[in-house]
Amino acid sequence: MKTVAPSSCTRVLIVDDEENQRTGLASMISSWGFAAETAADGQDALEKLASFQAHVLITDLMMPRMDGFELLRRLSSQGGGPPAIVLTAFGSIETAISTIHDIGAFWFLEKPIQPHALRVLLERAASQSRLAEETERLQRQLSYQGVLGNLVGNSPGMQQVFSLIRQVAPSTAAVLVTGESGTGKELVARAIHGLSPRSHSPFVAINCAALPETLMESELFGHEKGAFTGAVERRAGCLELAQNGTLLMDEIGEMPIGTQAKLLRVLEDSRVRRLGGKSEIVVDVRIIAATNRVPEDAIKKGQLREDLYYRLNVFHIALPPLREHKEDLPVLTEALLRDLNKKHNCRVADVEPAVLEAFRRHHWPGNVRELRNVLERAVILAGEGSITAAHLPFNFGAPAGAPRRPEPDDTDSVRLRVGATVGEAEKALIQLTLQHTKNNKTRAAEILGISLKTLHNKLKEYGASEGEAAAGAE
Repeated sequence: MKTVAPSSCTRVLIVDDEENQRTGLASMISSWGFAAETAADGQDALEKLASFQAHVLITDLMMPRMDGFELLRRLSSQGGGPPAIVLTAFGSIETAISTIHDIGAFWFLEKPIQPHALRVLLERAASQSRLAEETERLQRQLSYQGVLGNLVGNSPGMQQVFSLIRQVAPSTAAVLVTGESGTGKELVARAIHGLSPRSHSPFVAINCAALPETLMESELFGHEKGAFTGAVERRAGCLELAQNGTLLMDEIGEMPIGTQAKLLRVLEDSRVRRLGGKSEIVVDVRIIAATNRVPEDAIKKGQLREDLYYRLNVFHIALPPLREHKEDLPVLTEALLRDLNKKHNCRVADVEPAVLEAFRRHHWPGNVRELRNVLERAVILAGEGSITAAHLPFNFGAPAGAPRRPEPDDTDSVRLRVGATVGEAEKALIQLTLQHTKNNKTRAAEILGISLKTLHNKLKEYGASEGEAAAGAE
């Protein structure tokens, strides 16, 4: 049974294998002003949810084919679903706790249903669902104000990128993202996934440049136990792990040509066979490929198959290098400082104008990744207040041919005599770092690249040594 209602109504999907039960509930719920749709079991519900965007799910637990437990588990594995109200004739406290807390249902009602109780729960669940929708709407609105996911930029170039992301996200088209290293290609892929209907399903990323050729096919397609030496158990590949979601293949031009041919076949047939496997597995995955190379050049050099390129290049997004949108440096710096303060437990408020000017002079060969690294070092050194030129690397941002900035004086460096032991050098470095951080041991441990526990142990060791030396002098 299906009742038609205005799109502004709260949409409810009722799942129950008893026809009289689900049609009766649908009739009652419709009389309250909700739009109701029904499904005969969990499998039917999953198919209905693909086209019927329910705000609330009402489901029985005991059903043939796919029961309510499995339905909620499937929805949870896909990133969650609408708030669920569970109905059962086998009510118990244990079942309620398991359903609500372990599986993720919104609430639990025992049959026979009390209409008043159901209506109250429906309204509360609908309110929660509308709040989630409003949060998503506000996040989309922010994309028009210089922020899209973790991407930041008000420049025309970045706004063009944002526009392309918004246009392609709702589709299932393959996307090719190009741009220099450090421009944020993975952030673009995650933004597309986050704005797509697949956002509640997995996002899986594979770096084709980081895997040896011998492991590439296993990572991509998976393998069966015993498929090769070392395959001690069955393993799903990235294409399986990204089922119903998005797979990012970063640095696609680094993938071996033989593997590219097998990947092309998978993309055309939507079927994958694990290494050593006898049967094929149907996969539904949205593909996003990324490369820092010029694809046409890679094709000419034989590094990228032309047919695979055309299969992936359905929709192309080119990211500009940072040197071409330096007007975004202030907003990028502000966003990165917020993130780095949280990461390192610091309280850096801003950067001095001279620092921002140095940023504008710099060429940024490493793009936004380089900016983040420079700021991360500066945040650790500053700790709080403002980042100054002293917190930047030597001669950073200086015009070509300009005199080098003086090296730091003795208060910022360690001088050791010839013949000093490793222990003495270590002690001097730790003491200097503690002076710089004003005895903030947590920040000193971060700068030194050691754990806080190790730092405390070292300080105890130095204290004991000094105490023994003083006793000997007496």
